Amino acid sequence: MPSLPGVEYKDAHVLRARGPREEVDPFRPVGVFVEEEYSRLGKVERTGTVLLANRECPFRCLYCDLWKQTTIYRVPGGAIPRQIDLALAEFAAVGPLPRQIKLYNAGNFFDAQAIPPEDYVEIIKRVAGFETVIVENHPKLCGPVVGDFARALGTQLEVALGLETIHPEVLPRLNKRMTLADFDGACERLKEAGIVVRAFVIVRPPFLDEEEGVEWAIRSVEHAFARGVDAVSLIPARAGNGLMEELEREGLFGSPRLGSVEAAFEACLGLGAGRVFVDLWNAGRWTGVEERAGERVARLGRMNLSQRVE
Repeated sequence: MPSLPGVEYKDAHVLRARGPREEVDPFRPVGVFVEEEYSRLGKVERTGTVLLANRECPFRCLYCDLWKQTTIYRVPGGAIPRQIDLALAEFAAVGPLPRQIKLYNAGNFFDAQAIPPEDYVEIIKRVAGFETVIVENHPKLCGPVVGDFARALGTQLEVALGLETIHPEVLPRLNKRMTLADFDGACERLKEAGIVVRAFVIVRPPFLDEEEGVEWAIRSVEHAFARGVDAVSLIPARAGNGLMEELEREGLFGSPRLGSVEAAFEACLGLGAGRVFVDLWNAGRWTGVEERAGERVARLGRMNLSQRVE
């Protein structure tokens, strides 16, 4: 791999490389599904996930492709509660109501331009009956409003933060506009408010080779657990937003091999410090490329649920 480039990738680079955006209905969720997850209570729980349609995240991270299913405007008041209503109806149609619900919005739940604060009361009415409510948020947006929401909710709130990597040269180049101190401070404030913290860590972000990608994923997970994070999701880096393809052509990025994901996941589970999951979305990328990919991916899925190396 070449040495890290001197160029700083900013919003202009990200926007210039983008392709078309998908059309999104602000009154309908982008996706709704039920899956199983090993919960903080030490058992496998049915978990409902709602991919909310809302305004694009203002933090245009170099690697992100989630903007494709967002709007360019603040959704109207009442739109988010309406989306949740539709999701709850879908949950009811496929079985008992899940114990956990994830309200993921391709950005930050506590960004007032994404989820209108005037809708908080109606949102809480709809999800307060769940055992756990999980949202995602940028560390810099974890102010007092998060604690206020958690208290009004009255059930366990979990907030997932993007740590991505603790590599001292790579993190500043991801255009996340976050320092390690920002992440650590957010963890501390959330825990003081009684909120459970999750983290996302990228396996082989741009500018790292295969071996470094595994090493720094493990180091980053260790850092997260040392800051009181309860669960970490390992996200294999992927192309798909335009800029990542450019970096790939320049030799500055490569998607991790399945073996690297396996190695990172096994090592992080072996830490015994908290829950670890590997994101298997788009795992089909390894089919036909990696030997026995189907069996190996299925094994990772079972390990997600057992939290033991198989």
